[in-house]
Amino acid sequence: MDLFQDMRKKNRESAAPLAVRMRPQNLGEFLGQEHFLGEGKLLRRMLQADRLASAVFHGPPGTGKTTLAHIIARETSAHFVPVNAAAVGVKEIRVILKEARERLETAETRTVLFVDELHRFSRSQQDVLLDDVENGLVILLAATTENPFFAVNTPLLSRSQMFRFEPLTLDHIVSLLNRALSTENRGLGHLSVKMDDDAIHHIATMADGDARRALTALEIAVLSQSDTHKPGETIHIDLHTAEESVQRKVVKYDGTGDEHYDTISAFIKSIRGSDPDATVYWLASMLEAGEDPRFIARRLVIAAAEDIGNADPMGLILAQAAADATNFIGLPECQLPLAQAAIYLACAEKSNSATVAIGRARKDVREQATIPVPKHLRDAHYPGASKLEHGQSYKYPHNHEQGYVDQEYLGVDKTYYNPTNRGAEIKMTDYLEKLKSLRA
Repeated sequence: MDLFQDMRKKNRESAAPLAVRMRPQNLGEFLGQEHFLGEGKLLRRMLQADRLASAVFHGPPGTGKTTLAHIIARETSAHFVPVNAAAVGVKEIRVILKEARERLETAETRTVLFVDELHRFSRSQQDVLLDDVENGLVILLAATTENPFFAVNTPLLSRSQMFRFEPLTLDHIVSLLNRALSTENRGLGHLSVKMDDDAIHHIATMADGDARRALTALEIAVLSQSDTHKPGETIHIDLHTAEESVQRKVVKYDGTGDEHYDTISAFIKSIRGSDPDATVYWLASMLEAGEDPRFIARRLVIAAAEDIGNADPMGLILAQAAADATNFIGLPECQLPLAQAAIYLACAEKSNSATVAIGRARKDVREQATIPVPKHLRDAHYPGASKLEHGQSYKYPHNHEQGYVDQEYLGVDKTYYNPTNRGAEIKMTDYLEKLKSLRA
């Protein structure tokens, strides 16, 4: 029976893809995340002291969250129970928690419960874990690609340490690819493979920090060539073969998650910061990832009013024209008016004086006593208005020289709009100063 089980295990391992076979077996093999796993850093100290506490691993795919959890399983003296949130429900979790309690009471052995893809648990499912995590009956390790502040219950977060996994660097990926080429038992070292440096660099670049994607591309490159070579013959992987193995870079982007909000934030802030190159890059990132161009167009219109304002009134006109063109022609051609408008806004004079003005005015409307409309400004186009003295003393500016007459329009002394000394607002400032002199 043992021989049969051993054979089945070997068969499973031989069928596993390279990305699975090359998973690090210990902390020494683990690449990346030096900010919490480097020598003297928090998580490494916790593991070395075997004082693991509940933790949430969050970050993009292929950065080692699940791998690290399994390394921890080998490093800790606690009992390790791995589950995937997509495959278990509350009933199974309750059984695991019951067994963990019994294990602690009878054998004084703590249990590490690893929940992969924790974001797939509903709020009520996550609540099942709260008491046992708080009481220390189980040590929770959870992995998620989602923002934990949105995907994980706040009480569960407060009971856990959070570790943010960053994409692997280019050097990390290159090191991993070379390790896979030289490792015989788990990697491709049993084959005679010669891979050009530019081919390795191309795969590492296109992997974009994802170890799993890099190893998958490498395996495709090697295995697609091995069928045409005799045993023992060198397999040469050049740049062309590497390019064929990675048909297209996968853009990391979730239309409803962090990438969506982070990228549009970078886009708007690049416009506000007058950087056309960054602006067009973030625009391209969203378009390549499949973002709805109408969403981008709406944000352009908002940015034109919020950040360019009256310093360059053409900004809003061009942004609205780009939005109309986007609705009219759609993709892929709408990328052109979107790029034109975005670059124009980035290069335009900036003013948020209109934004500040409406913000101040609305704050006063909400928080201060309501200012009544002066009688001479009230509507006089109905029978009986004259009896109420509505509109009787109103002065029509066009009947006066220069189209202006000194007249009260608010009833109190308030200044909401303060034009800048940039762009078209210079003329507005000059005009308002001229009116002040006329009133004097």
